Amino acid sequence: MTSEVVENEFEFYSKAEKYWKDVPATVDGMLGGYGHISSIDINSSRKFLQRFLRDGPNRTGTTRALDCGAGMAKVGGWMKLDSTRGTQVGHPQAKAFTCKWLPGGEGIPTAASVPSPGHPLSPNPCSAPPGHLTDNHLSDFLKRCRAGLRPNGIVVIKDNMAQEGVIMDDVDSSVCRDLAAVRRIIRRAGLHLLAEERQENFPDEIYHVYALAMR
Repeated sequence: MTSEVVENEFEFYSKAEKYWKDVPATVDGMLGGYGHISSIDINSSRKFLQRFLRDGPNRTGTTRALDCGAGMAKVGGWMKLDSTRGTQVGHPQAKAFTCKWLPGGEGIPTAASVPSPGHPLSPNPCSAPPGHLTDNHLSDFLKRCRAGLRPNGIVVIKDNMAQEGVIMDDVDSSVCRDLAAVRRIIRRAGLHLLAEERQENFPDEIYHVYALAMR
């Protein structure tokens, strides 16, 4: 649990905010010097999402997308504009909302939705990559996602996963959870997993990365 490695929530969030202010808003900056794996990442994410665009019980809609903890909006951009084999990953008329990480009350990150402040997730949900949220705040955020889903909507997260337990990164002030911990938080938020997939063809020296879809 993050309570075992995060001693002070305010410092945890403040230190992360300070770190990312100094990181270049480039693919290489967002990926910590691993910009060359961006296309591998995107292609795998596209393939993962396409399973939910086919007919079946887990089929989802394509008219709205919300990219939380958007950084430079790399993900939101290809979701909205990219297409493969004639199947649009994001509908051409879709409004791709992005959430920027802004300092909130007591140092807790909050979301600003662009361009519409009236999205169902507003106002001010905790909104940052999972590794930058404590267990309680990640669970609360996923609950808000669940409440804001359209019929047949899905929530997808993709993040680093530890082999065991929860590991603190003192450089960017983030945590890396193992899959068991992430699954517990998902259940706690009242969501159930539809699919999970480990990212392939990433460098051996970095954490394993998993994509998880839920509703």
